[in-house]
Amino acid sequence: MRTSAGAGRTAARDDIERAHLVDPTDDTWSIIRASVSPDLSELARRFWIPVWDVPEGRDSVQQVLQYPVCLVVVSDTYARFYGVTSGLSHTMLTGRGWAVGVMLQPAAGHLLTREPVRRMTDRFVDLPTLPTLDGTDLSRRVRSLMRHDPASPAAQAEARAVVEDALRPLLPVDDEGSLVNAIIEDVETSPDLLRVGDLCARFDISERTLQRLLHKRVGLGPKWLIRRRRLQEAADRLRDSDAELARIAVELGYADQGHFTRDFRRATGMTPGEFASRFR
Repeated sequence: MRTSAGAGRTAARDDIERAHLVDPTDDTWSIIRASVSPDLSELARRFWIPVWDVPEGRDSVQQVLQYPVCLVVVSDTYARFYGVTSGLSHTMLTGRGWAVGVMLQPAAGHLLTREPVRRMTDRFVDLPTLPTLDGTDLSRRVRSLMRHDPASPAAQAEARAVVEDALRPLLPVDDEGSLVNAIIEDVETSPDLLRVGDLCARFDISERTLQRLLHKRVGLGPKWLIRRRRLQEAADRLRDSDAELARIAVELGYADQGHFTRDFRRATGMTPGEFASRFR
């Protein structure tokens, strides 16, 4: 039942987010991913819309090594703003349901909450409590569109448009927000970046300034960012049937395979070998 569509993504494996520790034997859900409108590119990264039908007596646990961004999620039973999850995010799917989620850019969390995003780390709040959008109206409109046929591409497109309309008043992104977007993009796209000092040098800022900026706009510090990117990259590479643990450890900057194994198991609850075995 699973499908995945990621507009603008080219590699087949990229259609499954490297952060999503998916179990390939779980066929109780499907997920569509789509880009946001170009004018919102500094505020949001992409939408994901899961639809599930889990038989009675079963459940489906979704595990995600979340990116350093906040989320807005509307489902048939809740509407929430999520801060960054420092550990492994767990979502239990039961029965039938759906959700419309948007992954924000790092700059957006503070623009929505009007307070340091560090206060939202490992927390969520109901959308109507945010001071910057009408969460009640947003939830009502999305549910009215998705309720009858949540798998309908037309309904999903209309629901995405409603969410985008709610986010547009936050534009334009401020200079500090644009800076933090650039910093996070550099961390996520630079596999050779292993030290906080190197990140500071790239942006000509002190480590103290970087810490303060990230705690305000993301909620976690630079060491966490670099470690999280390495773990996401590891999960991506472990999907290959010919993946070699020792080589992955070296290429991701770990001192040895044992260090890599301990770090991966601490974050995911599985050893690299156990995770890789899912795809063999």
